[in-house]
Amino acid sequence: MSINQLSALASPLNDQQIDQLKLAAAESSPQQLAWISGYFWGLSQSQSPAATAALSSNVLAAAKPAGQLTIIYASQTGNAKGVAEALQQQAQAQDIAAKLVSAGDFKGKNLAKETHVIIVASTHGEGEAPDDAIELHEFLQSKKAPKLPDLHYAVIGLGDSSYEFFCQTAKDFDQYLAKLGAQPMLERLDCDVDYDAAAAKWQLQVLEKTQQTLSTGAAEVVQLPVGQHQAATTIYNKHHPFSASLSVSQKITGRGSDKDVRHIEIDLEESGLTYQPGDALGVWFENDPQLADTILAKLGLEADTLVNVDGSTLSLRDALITQYEITASNPQFVTKYAELSGSKKLQKLVDDREKLREYAAKNQIIDVLAEKKTSLTAAQLLGLLRRLTPRLYSIASSQQEVGEEVHLTVGVVEFEQANEQRQGGASSFLAQRLEQGDAVKVFVEANNNFKLPVDDNTPVIMIGPGTGIAPFRAFVQERENREASGKNWLFFGDRTFTEDFLYQVEWQKYLKSGVVTQMDVAFSRDQAEKVYVQQRILEQSVQVWQWLQQGAHVYVCGDATHMAKDVHQALLTVIEQQGNKTREQAEQYLNELRKDKRYQRDVY
Repeated sequence: MSINQLSALASPLNDQQIDQLKLAAAESSPQQLAWISGYFWGLSQSQSPAATAALSSNVLAAAKPAGQLTIIYASQTGNAKGVAEALQQQAQAQDIAAKLVSAGDFKGKNLAKETHVIIVASTHGEGEAPDDAIELHEFLQSKKAPKLPDLHYAVIGLGDSSYEFFCQTAKDFDQYLAKLGAQPMLERLDCDVDYDAAAAKWQLQVLEKTQQTLSTGAAEVVQLPVGQHQAATTIYNKHHPFSASLSVSQKITGRGSDKDVRHIEIDLEESGLTYQPGDALGVWFENDPQLADTILAKLGLEADTLVNVDGSTLSLRDALITQYEITASNPQFVTKYAELSGSKKLQKLVDDREKLREYAAKNQIIDVLAEKKTSLTAAQLLGLLRRLTPRLYSIASSQQEVGEEVHLTVGVVEFEQANEQRQGGASSFLAQRLEQGDAVKVFVEANNNFKLPVDDNTPVIMIGPGTGIAPFRAFVQERENREASGKNWLFFGDRTFTEDFLYQVEWQKYLKSGVVTQMDVAFSRDQAEKVYVQQRILEQSVQVWQWLQQGAHVYVCGDATHMAKDVHQALLTVIEQQGNKTREQAEQYLNELRKDKRYQRDVY
């Protein structure tokens, strides 16, 4: 008998209960339906008819999705998930029923059953949706997307205004939902890298709007099957980092290299911190005191001027060292300083967004201030600057191999500007200002979109030139410790074989032992014509295609601006030529690999 036949029969249930039962059945699997059937039969044998009917009514009412807030996060590295989790906690503190779900686990058609949805979305690559959100992003653009006149929604985006497609995924979701007739509860917020304060303020506003339109109901309690428990969360995170200590900082490029790449080891003893290959380590750093002094001198400000930061009083100099980004520039800083200084050069840049981004990327804060001498107050200076944010580094070790340690591969940012040396804030802190045994505040940032396959028999292709090699050192250590039988193929590239072959001895050991099945290298400056990893991929196109046909997972790590795009095009060419496909079919094939978690990228 189908559930639709219920209403045609004599039934002790009223029409509303029947409708609720239909809804519950539609959202349940056959296994769940069988369990529900047995559950109610057991109740009928052990309780009075009145009690059973009352409980049945309550359970059916609980199955009805009306009156609930659903928070969907589209996260590539974990920031959007963190904001979504904080939003759920705030909602529950205000007695708002709130369910948290990854975009990858949410079925687009179920939006029609929702009353209130908040989407927290980051943006990946060239304005692309994070891997977990691809299907939902595509569904909302398709003809299958339902009309949503009864849905109240809000969207918050996380991004970096230095990039062209700033918060593009959030903008897309906002546009798609509005086009489907959904009603915005609050204007979309596009957050920059220092998003904490803006996101916290928006959370309070959106939950206030949610309460105004949400029907009252108890907060949802999600019960796990017997024997399952929610994963315990560590007490250390971005807002409460662990004070670890530096064990090793070793240069691993040769004396003749024009790059300074460091192998960093950090002691995590007694932290309880755990990580998986593919995760990142967040590092809170302090700025160079000499740089802070130079900025103060350039603006004619006194170092001991007292300022208030988050309710604490400290000197302006200390604020610049510990609380604000004073190294890397950004378009917003250039725009604000152009207005305050009246610099014609900067004002001209502001009118051309592409040139503005290019200028901000090539010039540091100190260089922008040098464009025109200007007197600023302490408050004006701090108003120009972003708050300091931690840097995320791909972890270069497997915990099964190194225990209570974590390893990083850090390229020190160094270049000359206006006859002066410029350095990156975090990389110079780790490589030059931190001594062995010194404290460094860290936390683990999980990355569920860059993970080894669960099946150890699966072959993997790893493409990581330069410091992009870091997570693949972790991958290979992990696979060796797990005695994984799957084949491992590594593509590595850098400038020269003799000076820039990172972890060369280790890779030779892995090749000799068979842990690494094959390794193809490209050293761009060892011959007259430059050679890069994408060319090695094309040279091995027959074998790359064979591995893909065998179910191989492909991983790319490193530079997003050039390398990742070139590797992507090379993979498309391999698929097109070896798979006898059109370019459009090759793009679809690669997109399907992304959806299936067989093509994963960690690019920056």
